[in-house]
Amino acid sequence: MGRWQRVGGRVVHENPWMVVTQDDVVRPDGTPGEYGVVTVRSDAVFVVAVDGPPGAEEVVLVRCDRYTTGEGWEVPAGGADGDDLLAGARRELAEEAGLRAERWRDLGPVTSLNGICRAPGRVFLAQDLAPVAPGDGSGVAHEQALEGISEVRRVPWPELMGMLARGEVPDGETLAALMLAAVALGRVS
Repeated sequence: MGRWQRVGGRVVHENPWMVVTQDDVVRPDGTPGEYGVVTVRSDAVFVVAVDGPPGAEEVVLVRCDRYTTGEGWEVPAGGADGDDLLAGARRELAEEAGLRAERWRDLGPVTSLNGICRAPGRVFLAQDLAPVAPGDGSGVAHEQALEGISEVRRVPWPELMGMLARGEVPDGETLAALMLAAVALGRVS
């Protein structure tokens, strides 16, 4: 078996957030084919914001109405918009949850929809949380309304595990981010 090879293609759509190409490819078995690919223009950041004493931590979730999938619980997240990834994570936590964090930890990379997308992302753990100071949130209420965020909630880990078991957090990126945080915090081994 070989590897996928791109032998040609063309841009079929682009906007400030993504480029969609129709690629001519040679499949791993050597046969020709076509492949549609979405490439995002800015890396994503995912923030697992955790607060509270060890063993009683709470995770911050936002209830977000997505155009593509409807309402659901997620970790604060978004595009880094060309910023340094940590700076983007700090901005997303402030805009979406109205919070800042004293301690940050890079938990590593994730990719989204890797069967059709080039969408790299980075997961950060944010701890020692506090509300953003007036003027630091860049209009938190406005940003939340713009993003379709209707609620910000702190969820204890045991309750969060129940939400996951009941399928109340179906967002794959959030699930991946929560797993990386659970490993980093020693909640799973």
